[in-house]
Amino acid sequence: MAPSSRIAIIGAGNVGAAAAYALMLRGLVAEIVLIDADADRAAAEATDIADANAIARPTRIWGGDYADVRDATILVITAGAATKDGEPRTAIAGKSAAIVRDCVGQAMAAGFDGILVVASNPADAMTQVAQVASGLPSARVIGTGTLLDSNRFRKRIADRLGIAPGAVEALVLGEHGDSEVMAYSTVRIGGMALDAYLDGRGFDRAAIAHDVMRAGYTIADGKGYTSFGVATAIVRICEAIHRDERIVLPVSTLVEGQYGIDDLYLSLPCLIGAGGVLRILTPDLHDDELAALHASAGALRETLKNTG
Repeated sequence: MAPSSRIAIIGAGNVGAAAAYALMLRGLVAEIVLIDADADRAAAEATDIADANAIARPTRIWGGDYADVRDATILVITAGAATKDGEPRTAIAGKSAAIVRDCVGQAMAAGFDGILVVASNPADAMTQVAQVASGLPSARVIGTGTLLDSNRFRKRIADRLGIAPGAVEALVLGEHGDSEVMAYSTVRIGGMALDAYLDGRGFDRAAIAHDVMRAGYTIADGKGYTSFGVATAIVRICEAIHRDERIVLPVSTLVEGQYGIDDLYLSLPCLIGAGGVLRILTPDLHDDELAALHASAGALRETLKNTG
């Protein structure tokens, strides 16, 4: 891997620019380069962020090209097709796959040999497309997956209970999309399972699950796109890699036998460090959750058929 402290982002749209801005505020790395098919857009976003950086932490930020990817330790791909009028993320799989393959191909030709983080939609399928196109070990190709969904899940539960989201452990598994699985069996508050914490109080699990699954659509309906939530998920993964945190995050990874699922990218809790995915964890699931996870895997296989 390259020795420098540089993160490259391919895609200077709403998500890519928000991720670059958040990375700058964190002061995580010395260099951030934005790359886009629209070079003027990348340069303008980089200049805008660099101007803000004058009163933040010293980080070099610029609009570059694929030659700049060679010295990056982490490459983030946000480029892809955009959904329109509430269509599901899976509807753009073919168009996004062509874009992702092109981006990855140019990055590898430029000599990239770091860790690839994929946020393009549909996220799980595009991560699998990127891994195949790159030839990198699957541990070094990570999708943002259900990290954002899990954060939404924790927040919705916390809001209903009147407690801080940091007090809640909860995982969303499977697809980052309509078939995602709200794993209520993983919910813990102070080490207590949800039912024990509720102590007989009512709790509408289905309403929360629906709200979490539809959150991205709701945000996009209101402002035309989503950006800050997924950008924060990107930054959190980059932090875990760059700092070798060895923290557990629910991200999209190549599943090879876990829960009886093979050769498919989907989200499970993973131990993340400098080498990427160090270990895939398999919490005990209820029977209905396991069935839902297999159904989600089936939906993802159908999406992959549309990636060409």
